[in-house]
Amino acid sequence: MTCAACAGSVEKAIKRLPGIHDAAVDVLNDRAQVVFYPAFVSEDTIRETIEDVGFEATSVKELMKENSTLLCRLQIKGMTCTSCTNTVESALQAVNGVHKALVALATEEAEICYDPRFASANQLIEAVEDSGFEATLITTGEDRNRIQLKIDGTFYSRYISMVKSSLQALPGVDDINIDPVLRKVTVSYKPDQTGPRNFIEVIESTGSGHLKASIYPEAGGKELHKGDEIKQYYHSFLWSLVFTIPVFLTSMVFMYIPGIKHLLEKKVVNMFNIGELLRWILCTPVQFVIGRRFYIGSYKALQHGSANMDVLIALGTNAAYFYSLYSVLRAATSPNFMGTDFFETSSMLISFILLGKYLEILAKGKTSEAIATLMNLTPETAILLSYGNEGNVVSEREIDSRLIQKNDIIKVVPGGKVASDGFVIWGQSHVNESMITGESRPVAKRKGDAVIGGTVNENGVLHVRATHVGSESALSQIVRLVESAQMAKAPVQKFADRISKYFVPLVILLAFFTWLIWFLAGKFNSYPKSWIPSSMDSFQLALQFGISVMVIACPCALGLATPTAVMVGTGVGASQGVLIKGGQALESAHKVNCVVFDKTGTLTTGKPVVVSTRLLKNMVLRDFYEYVAAAEVNSEHPLAKAIVQYAKNFSTDEENHIWPEARDFTAIAGHGVKASVANKEIVVGNKRLMVELGIRIPVEASEILAETEGMAQTGIIVSINQELTGIIAISDPLKPGAPDVISLLKSMKVKSIMVTGDNWGTANAIAQEVGIDTVIAEAKPDQKAEKVKELQMSGLVVAMVGDGINDSPALVSADVGMAIGAGTDIAIEAADIVLMKSNLEDVITAIDLSRKTFNRIRMNYIWALGYNIIGIPIAAGVLFPFTRFRLPPWIAGAAMAASSVSVVCCSLLLKNYKRPKKLDALRMSEVVVN
Repeated sequence: MTCAACAGSVEKAIKRLPGIHDAAVDVLNDRAQVVFYPAFVSEDTIRETIEDVGFEATSVKELMKENSTLLCRLQIKGMTCTSCTNTVESALQAVNGVHKALVALATEEAEICYDPRFASANQLIEAVEDSGFEATLITTGEDRNRIQLKIDGTFYSRYISMVKSSLQALPGVDDINIDPVLRKVTVSYKPDQTGPRNFIEVIESTGSGHLKASIYPEAGGKELHKGDEIKQYYHSFLWSLVFTIPVFLTSMVFMYIPGIKHLLEKKVVNMFNIGELLRWILCTPVQFVIGRRFYIGSYKALQHGSANMDVLIALGTNAAYFYSLYSVLRAATSPNFMGTDFFETSSMLISFILLGKYLEILAKGKTSEAIATLMNLTPETAILLSYGNEGNVVSEREIDSRLIQKNDIIKVVPGGKVASDGFVIWGQSHVNESMITGESRPVAKRKGDAVIGGTVNENGVLHVRATHVGSESALSQIVRLVESAQMAKAPVQKFADRISKYFVPLVILLAFFTWLIWFLAGKFNSYPKSWIPSSMDSFQLALQFGISVMVIACPCALGLATPTAVMVGTGVGASQGVLIKGGQALESAHKVNCVVFDKTGTLTTGKPVVVSTRLLKNMVLRDFYEYVAAAEVNSEHPLAKAIVQYAKNFSTDEENHIWPEARDFTAIAGHGVKASVANKEIVVGNKRLMVELGIRIPVEASEILAETEGMAQTGIIVSINQELTGIIAISDPLKPGAPDVISLLKSMKVKSIMVTGDNWGTANAIAQEVGIDTVIAEAKPDQKAEKVKELQMSGLVVAMVGDGINDSPALVSADVGMAIGAGTDIAIEAADIVLMKSNLEDVITAIDLSRKTFNRIRMNYIWALGYNIIGIPIAAGVLFPFTRFRLPPWIAGAAMAASSVSVVCCSLLLKNYKRPKKLDALRMSEVVVN
């Protein structure tokens, strides 16, 4: 590869392949990093594709090792605009071993994907600090299954080695680190084998009663940092006011009160009066003590070759302060010089900017309330049950919910919260899952049903066996997903990033030329002397215009326009049961004008049942299903599961029935299965599979199939030893409201298409019921992806809605992949948006929310850019010749501070989002099939 065009053609070729999740080509290092699903595309295929484009390719094995990358998160303090984020990003990406670095201004966080063999979390922190900002570690990416314990009691040195060796002896313990000064024990472990409760018991028994162990109190790094920052700005603003109010009164108010005016104008030395002395004394601590943050920020920015908001503020306030200092010193040394100071300009400017930053941080804190709400859902305590040998509860005790381990049995009382993900082993109740899935109605739970940690038990008592604890829980995964989504940059943000590179230098030039033009105009008498206010001369008037231009321009508003809206939008989506994986998905979803639906489990309930069986050979139905179920029991397809479930009806022991052994089992994607059962060759699948295998389909069978398909049922053909033996009719009911959803999409000018692996007859019947005109049936997984790509080539922006493994190539290929929440893990992983409630109506919610969010981003940009485009000329004095209106620098500073706050508040209005009213009319109740 020689240039960016080469890299682009390679990247495009790779992304066209089915099963590609992501591809990034590095032209400088001659490398491409490809994330793909090996079930759908092989490494060899990717290499051949690159060679077809005209380049040579070889696999770099060392980068393909498992766990070769970790995801580190840092809290970063001191960033003010996109120029700062670009500086930090560049510094992090320069660290050896860093694959990718994302820095978000709105969350004040960095997410770094790095190789732990070449880089460490400490190196990343140093890189941030070297670039002029403070960094605090949130997570290294290694601590998914790591816990910190606090030791109380007499911690003798001999206990340290005893505790360490005792913990190391436990199964599943990977690493132990003991800090005797902080009395902290850090344990990395495998949650399948051990857990924190075991560690506490071991530590306490090792100390023979002298030691007590508990979970180490969390500092709450993120919240603590945010709280400290809010306090700092609040106190700085209050102290600034203490000095600024007297400055304002002496320069703007007391000058009009005769007695006080006379006192203030009393001379101290030559023409230097008491009023100027007071303003100088009061303004100095504001400029250099309270305002030192702006000096530090601008110094660090300039040190790294960038310019940020701090540079503009420092230049503007310094110009006002040092000109005022020159003025008062000249007055003190001259018997006839009448000086005019601008001390109120610098002090009031700093005060208003501090107020603006304080309000901005408060508002930004509210944009991430969705995550805070999710994190607070888990109860603090849980009731742990102990069972005896006979299966009876022998004891119960209250424990910290963080001490729950895998396979623990937890008691959930009415009105209490479920403390951990798991399944019910005893009792029945209704559980309110709205806080996780957005589903408003309580869900019935009985023995064997899964429950989610953080949900609320409504009435009965439940005994729940914990299956996923700590970072593995659904709640933790949702929080991580929302956090990652809020970190990811939307493509539209590149616009702000490009502008920010040139924004501050351009503003400084504009301010300089504004001052120069007004100064020269005054020098050569280009405007009447009457234009100059009585309290100043032409130079001072020009200086005020220049300072106003410098401080009114706001790069912050531009930098916050996209991330704040994305933060609120993804947070609102999570509360509605729609998980949006970042700005890219949000931006793509608002352009969607074509939705491709899978059939089974998406348009239908995904709970198919056998409705009839027609045998074409004389044999016992029980024996027929014995063969069919033995072949199908190895398949994950919903239709296969329906057949196996139905076959159990012919067994005396439905739960524990053992099927005959199936040999040479083969699953043919999108068609069916083949296996050898009891020396008979069994083929179960669709018509196309039979044709491909050369199995004759009699006229009678074709008529039965046509009749079955006409009733929107799926006809499954069974062949034994190359002879067609029977046809199983399976019905998968439509999801309630599916026709209404398709109708609503049409009203939104979104085209609907159905793509399914099912036969044409059933597919057409289902499509007719829901109102879909375009149908593609009997499609294999790669054909679904190809169809999506064809639609994209025709100019459509395509969303794919699916739930199964066979949908994941299409989900990856689509502009926006939407996975049904009840679908497979692979489908959910491949998708850009996850519909937690598994309701079709959320397809509309996702598209509508993305459109509303993107409209908000547009409004933010219009506001931020429009504000600068209008504000800068007014500050430069464009209106002054016609109206004598000028913008004093301190008002320009207040306007600049207000612009950032207004952009954040504009984004916050998204919190009031309500899904389209038409959806409330739909009755999307769950269908139960007995």
